[in-house]
Amino acid sequence: MSGYRTSAVRTDIKESALYSPDLAPVADSERTWSAWHLAALWVGMAACIPTYVLASYMMKSGLSWLEALTIILIANVIVTVPMTLNGHAGVKYGVPFAVIGRAPFGTLGVHIPALVRALVACGWFGVQTWIGGLAIYVIACTLLAQPVANGLTIGKFIAFGVSWVLTLYFIWRGSESIRYLETFAAPILIGVGLLLLAWGASHGGGFATVLAQSTQLERTTAEYRADGGISILPLRDVNGEWKADEYRIAGSSRLENADWRPAEQGVVEMPPQEVERLRTVAKNNLVVQFRRAQTVSSPVPVAEPSISGSRLASWLFWMTAMVGFWATMSISIADITRFGKSQRAQVAGQFLGLPTTMLLYSFVSVFVTCAALIVFEDVLVAEDAPWDPVSLIARFENPVIVVATQLLLLVATLTTNIAANVIAPANAFANLWPRVISFRRGGLITGLIGVVIAPWLLFDRISELLVFVSGFLGPVLGVMLADYYLVRRTRLSLAGLFDPQGPYRYRNGFNPSAMIALAAGVATALVGYFVTWLQWLYTASWFSGFLVAFLIYILLSRTLAKEASITHVAIDT
Repeated sequence: MSGYRTSAVRTDIKESALYSPDLAPVADSERTWSAWHLAALWVGMAACIPTYVLASYMMKSGLSWLEALTIILIANVIVTVPMTLNGHAGVKYGVPFAVIGRAPFGTLGVHIPALVRALVACGWFGVQTWIGGLAIYVIACTLLAQPVANGLTIGKFIAFGVSWVLTLYFIWRGSESIRYLETFAAPILIGVGLLLLAWGASHGGGFATVLAQSTQLERTTAEYRADGGISILPLRDVNGEWKADEYRIAGSSRLENADWRPAEQGVVEMPPQEVERLRTVAKNNLVVQFRRAQTVSSPVPVAEPSISGSRLASWLFWMTAMVGFWATMSISIADITRFGKSQRAQVAGQFLGLPTTMLLYSFVSVFVTCAALIVFEDVLVAEDAPWDPVSLIARFENPVIVVATQLLLLVATLTTNIAANVIAPANAFANLWPRVISFRRGGLITGLIGVVIAPWLLFDRISELLVFVSGFLGPVLGVMLADYYLVRRTRLSLAGLFDPQGPYRYRNGFNPSAMIALAAGVATALVGYFVTWLQWLYTASWFSGFLVAFLIYILLSRTLAKEASITHVAIDT
């Protein structure tokens, strides 16, 4: 089992103000999660709609499908390493992140990283719950034979409420219900991915033909040239024919009154003189729209010329975004591994479940998005492609397939949301006031904040948010790993973690070494957001913040500990 005695300690700490049953060490008899359960957990979390969306967005940004999958594989192997390292303490001591974090940050200082992690999770909770609501909305529209509306509707908000209640139901039932849900869902979610691959291959003309369409996602639909002109390029179908035969261009407010122009040759090269005239009339940026018969595309803004030499920056941005995708879990993974049977189980389960599932579902995303470009005749530009599986499946004609598949997507959203976005913040909120806020109440607080942040406005900005929050999360992990492995050598006082006046009180509940290292790491990661010539630090925010916090904590810990007479290594005897 864990190899660490918890029963006696559980009895001794019950009177502490820092104690609650939800934060207490998990007894060996309650550690029921095997390597398979932990792998299934990661299948359930990684096989989700944001995984699908991020992978397709990488191609939309100009990367090839092979580049996108390479970045995804490398990034997820990278993040799994600290994930398993940080999961060690969960297995060994049986307590969640909010308790383990008292060792490096202090009994009060831990609230800073815990609440940062919690608020990020609340944002993700809202986004995932909104996605689950969209699946419910499509199911309702299909059963009622009603069209699926674009934009925000009352029906979508009602479905969002149903998704919210359903998610909180499983949290109310506790950790065992989560384990059962994840184990049940894992093979089903893998099956959905394989079925989507089969659909794309059969309707798109085979794997080679479909993957060849990725070049259409890499190019820009409408772009200003260096000479001031504009290049306009719609999509081609499976036979290589242009899918649009007319276009119109104007300012966004004048587009409806603009004349349609022929585009028989597909590529339109508009001269600089005409572009200058159009921009003068529009008084703002131009947008382009395409048409074929009765099908009209969405308006597409004309993009600024792409900057040469930006490939490395694009790789770095997406590498950070993909690491940041699971950066929250790498901090709070002890919330899960505390239920693990052994260290071997948690390492094997995580490496088996996370990188492999992320790679598989990302390939599904890339492949199916490419197939959609040629399968659906009404998709004239890449911007109109169904970038998420909810929108894709809503296009299917068979109502039985639509309802069944949307139900499976709802399960995918539930499994990810519960394990990744509720457990950690619920524990963080419970740690604020252990005697009053239980895990269930913490989950309810998470759910309420997830509504307040208006997730329907955040969904299209996932990649930007991931890079920004990585600047906070990387430094937290840097401090934790430096403290646990290099300062304490994996030795903690379990009783001391629940003692307000014990070895982790430091200076009034705050560890100066951790606070300085954390602040330095965050400042380093985010300075590039405000200072242009240091933008590379922000683009790699998780890496830069992690490294600076890790090194500074090691340098400061012994010096400040000695000056303040702080005991940095407390061993439970």
